[in-house]
Amino acid sequence: MSERVELEALDLAALLCSRVCHDIISPVGAIINGLEVLDEDNGEEMRDFAFELIRRSANQASAKLQFARLAFGAAGSTGAEIDLGDAEKVATGYMEGEKPEFSWQAPRVLMAKNLVKLLLNLILLATAAVPRGGRVSVVVDGEADQPRFVLRSTGPNARIPAAFEKLVPGDIAGISIDAQAVQAYYAGALARACGMSVTAVVDGDNIVVTAAQEG
Repeated sequence: MSERVELEALDLAALLCSRVCHDIISPVGAIINGLEVLDEDNGEEMRDFAFELIRRSANQASAKLQFARLAFGAAGSTGAEIDLGDAEKVATGYMEGEKPEFSWQAPRVLMAKNLVKLLLNLILLATAAVPRGGRVSVVVDGEADQPRFVLRSTGPNARIPAAFEKLVPGDIAGISIDAQAVQAYYAGALARACGMSVTAVVDGDNIVVTAAQEG
């Protein structure tokens, strides 16, 4: 059996940084556009438009950064736990800027940070499964130390992202990874660190992503 080909640590760090920057460039750019409008136009209507654009974009940038802090960042010391209520808050804030509607069903418990990071990364994969919008629902059940995550994506042309089947298992042999695709690779790495297996299946008009303990 051939040896698994994995990303070098420096490449993974660089790609994850690019992934986060990609998310926040748009709202930050919109804030700059709003400020330029204020500089160039003193009309009341345009000022109201600019302030609303700045306010909405700032909220969106903040939501994306808070999500990235939990999904990709350290978020506490080794062995730290995260309140699923906090995870719900940042996930809901992030999804307000995305096309699909979003629902969350989970107990309010403390959960190991890598499990929470895995769940948030799976939300990104589930969102990518419905690029034209629709609905993404999250259900968490089981015990806090051995949870089961079920994410259902419903929408026009729902499909399993190509990166999922190739990169979640973690072998990048012959695959070029960019800042978008790295998220699936990182989700797979988190799953393996947690002893979880991740699957995605087509169920009628739905894509169902499930993560559960191996064995």
